[in-house]
Amino acid sequence: MIVLMTLLLGVGALFMIAGTVGLLRFPDLPTRLHAVAKADNLGLGFIILGLIVHTVSNGVGAGVVAKLLLIWILALIGTAVNSHLLATREDDG
Repeated sequence: MIVLMTLLLGVGALFMIAGTVGLLRFPDLPTRLHAVAKADNLGLGFIILGLIVHTVSNGVGAGVVAKLLLIWILALIGTAVNSHLLATREDDG
C-alpha cells in the first residue's frame, strides 16, 4: 500500500510541476489556462487518490474519504468556472 500511495503522490506532483512549467512557458492566456487547468486537476486527482489509499490503509473511516472526494469535486468545479471566466474576460479585451 505504501508503494501505491507513493506512486500516486509522485505522479500527482509531476502533473502539478508540468502544469506550472506550462504556465511559465506558454505565450498567451488561453494556452496557459489550458495547461494549468488540465494538469493541476489531474495532479490533484492523483494526490487525492494517494491520500485515499493512505487513509484506507490506516483504517480511518469513510467520512475522511468522502471529504477528500468532495475537495476534489469542488476543485474541479472551481477550476472550470475560473478558467471560463478568465477566458471570457480575455475575449472581451
